[in-house]
Amino acid sequence: MQPQWDDLKVFLAVARFESLSAAGRILKIDPATVGRRIARLEEALCAPLFAKSPQGYALTNEGQRLVERAARAEQEMAAAFEDLTGHGGQLSGQIRLGSPDGSANFLLPQVCAQIVEDNPDLEVQIVALPRVFNLSRREADMAIAVSAPLAGRLSVQKLTDYKLSLVASKSYLQTAPPIHTPEDLRDHRIVGYIQDMIFDKELDYMAEAGLSRVDLASNSVSVQFSWIRQGAGIGIVHDFSIPFGQDIVRVLPDHINLTRSFYLIRHVDDRRLDRLNRFAEALASGMRREVARLEALT
Repeated sequence: MQPQWDDLKVFLAVARFESLSAAGRILKIDPATVGRRIARLEEALCAPLFAKSPQGYALTNEGQRLVERAARAEQEMAAAFEDLTGHGGQLSGQIRLGSPDGSANFLLPQVCAQIVEDNPDLEVQIVALPRVFNLSRREADMAIAVSAPLAGRLSVQKLTDYKLSLVASKSYLQTAPPIHTPEDLRDHRIVGYIQDMIFDKELDYMAEAGLSRVDLASNSVSVQFSWIRQGAGIGIVHDFSIPFGQDIVRVLPDHINLTRSFYLIRHVDDRRLDRLNRFAEALASGMRREVARLEALT
């Protein structure tokens, strides 16, 4: 019995998600069928590919050797399809983009809407999660990050710098104690991240800004922004988000202002795919323009 390519696709999904049910959801087939396809592939190869454990399906030594070659074959198939369908014209198909919720809420809606307007046959999915994406498991085709990863077979492209400032709503400042120096902040409610849920060191603003506590905390930038906009406290936000809060103004701008960067992270093998390269170029130029436009409004 010869292995079938469709079975290799099922194998890759189980290897990436370590679960028959999760692989089935991605492939849109039931878990029992996934299990049968894996069993058929193992029979064809005369080798066990997975060891089942309480944590899920773990690759055996044979499975580990196969997954590397199967992933390369997947990339070859994608590149061959692009060669046959041509590189010219507009982008089409589906692209899933992972992003922290700051850029996902305040930048990507405008940027990706423009890309889709220019490419009507393209479908863009934004997955907004306050954590690092696992590209090896194909949670996304590419991801935006706030720091450049140092390990893995990844391609890293710096997209743009952006600024952050301490802000509050005008309504909050009207009734709160005056703020003239950073020491005055001890008399105010501070909005920020849940300390033990900060998924990247670049998001740990408090110490850099001289703030030692957080009174209203969330792992979501959107929740923090809503608290500040509603007058619940004072906190650090992206400058590009300030125009979305009509009542929000900077506080102590001469004392507290930070700069960070966005990076686009991709599988290194995906650099061969013209479609993803062109989308990445459009995304990078769009994000640079949108950050500059919004920061100019503050």
